Amino acid sequence: MDTMFNKKLALVFVFAASVFLVMNNNGVEASHNIYSRLQNAAAVEVKQLHRTGYHFQPPKHWINDPNAPMYFNGIYHLFYQYNPKGAVWGNIVWAHSVSKDLINWEALPPAIFPSKPFDINGTWSGSATILPGNKPIILYTGLDADKRQIQNYAIPANYSDPYLREWIKPDDNPIVVPSQEMNSSQFRDPTTAWWHNGHWRILVGGKRKHRGMAWLYRSIDFKYWVKAKHPLHSAPETGMWECPDFFPLALNGRSGVDTSKVGEDVKHILKVSLDETRYEYYTLGKYFPAKDRYVPDNTSVDGRAGLRLDYGNFYASKTFFDPSKNRRILWGWANESDAADDDKAKGWAGVQTIPRVVWLSPDGKQVVQWPIKELETLRGLKVDMNNQNVEQGQHVEVKEITAAQADVEVTFSLGSLDKAEEFDPNWANLDSQTVCSLRRSDIPGGVGPFGLLTLASQNLDEFTPVFFRVFKTKENKHKVLMCSDAKSSSLRPFNEKLYRPSFAGFVDVDLSANKKISLRSLIDHSVVESFGAGGKTCITSRVYPTLAINDAAHLFVFNNGTEPVTVQTLTAWSMNAPQQMNQNLEF
Repeated sequence: MDTMFNKKLALVFVFAASVFLVMNNNGVEASHNIYSRLQNAAAVEVKQLHRTGYHFQPPKHWINDPNAPMYFNGIYHLFYQYNPKGAVWGNIVWAHSVSKDLINWEALPPAIFPSKPFDINGTWSGSATILPGNKPIILYTGLDADKRQIQNYAIPANYSDPYLREWIKPDDNPIVVPSQEMNSSQFRDPTTAWWHNGHWRILVGGKRKHRGMAWLYRSIDFKYWVKAKHPLHSAPETGMWECPDFFPLALNGRSGVDTSKVGEDVKHILKVSLDETRYEYYTLGKYFPAKDRYVPDNTSVDGRAGLRLDYGNFYASKTFFDPSKNRRILWGWANESDAADDDKAKGWAGVQTIPRVVWLSPDGKQVVQWPIKELETLRGLKVDMNNQNVEQGQHVEVKEITAAQADVEVTFSLGSLDKAEEFDPNWANLDSQTVCSLRRSDIPGGVGPFGLLTLASQNLDEFTPVFFRVFKTKENKHKVLMCSDAKSSSLRPFNEKLYRPSFAGFVDVDLSANKKISLRSLIDHSVVESFGAGGKTCITSRVYPTLAINDAAHLFVFNNGTEPVTVQTLTAWSMNAPQQMNQNLEF
């Protein structure tokens, strides 16, 4: 899928609106930033500065969307969009890596690449389904000789190979093509299929005029597909729906369920990646299989102001059901926030976020996410801080760990909420990111801002704060804002092409009960991936410090609110690097 995402080109937020560059790529409409001069510029040198230590990324060049993650015969598979010839989007193939634990990976030759008339101009994103008889199949978007986006399938050449090294694209492709009245340049990213009442079903993302569409197709044999009369769901004024994902979550507990599960004991989630905003949105609701319609609950907005899986640099996510541990796992892509020429100079671009387990919150109103348990195998040196009082203006350093490559869990205890600042009524129509940009970490408040200063230089010339701020509404209720603000993350001049947003999301948490809130941050050189209130609000930031690098990086707890806060517990670990084998992706 051609989700070439470059936040470097001045995404200027004016309240809730955004300005986006839409270009035309040989007749294929998409929000690309095309750098023809760089697409085939192979990395002469791979610069290690800002490369991650434990996030997934290939040894060089450009990556984007995670594709078709799956578990098959004891092996986890991850495919992803990859440019083998340069550090910007272009020449896209399906790179392929395998793992036994989702942490230590072995790279295999690319699985899918342009080679036939039905995909000669592009092999874009898709999903995997395990068919009866334990037979995996991949659906993906191909760009054919007429520059149409069409849906194809690929199957393993040898099912007995646990690594599934080679994939075949049969000549009876394509299996789904856009009908005459549809926009063939806005028709991509087939989902994992689900089975019900004698038919397989998939969704394909699209748009009709300015309405986002989840086109529904049915099949008995997985080869002959018929478009349903109505989409599974659509929403006005949302634009193109990329990378749709549709799956059930159990109403109770954290266990995952198979993608085909329906019934009163599950709720469904529909996630879409909005091409125009470059953020992801989801709703929770009820799936009516008899009518093949999805109806969102009335507890969240169905559109750009709705819930997001991650309020930061996170896009084109994909989930899969892991039957080996009975869980649903989410992967997401975090692009760079610097310029294309920077990516060319460093020889690489893009990482995958840490895989997350997802489940339904007890009240059924949102998704909760948490890093997979296997990540903890990389934890090394451990330090603790307990019952540490932090007054206004204080910065308490967390020492002895490798602050540039760490895992930090902290619980803050609040003495009183009485001093929470008023939530300005003029902010009611603003998104959380805009509110954070107005009330940054250096602006004193009542209860907050308090949190962590990650990737900080010794004298705080640069730092990336991840923090909470508690407001009080006119109804005398508390509203909690979580921010990951990149404004002070680098000493690079602001006139350079470096995207430094005030990523933020509101946290659905009631502080009146025990006056506590938790934060976990995965810090990895140029990535700060944070989970607020046990994973209710998640924010991923990409930053490029100039001073706070490697051993010169520091980690602080801070409070700029008049109300003291207490670090009830804090545990931080230095993180080791996973094993990555056979990292030659040439073919």
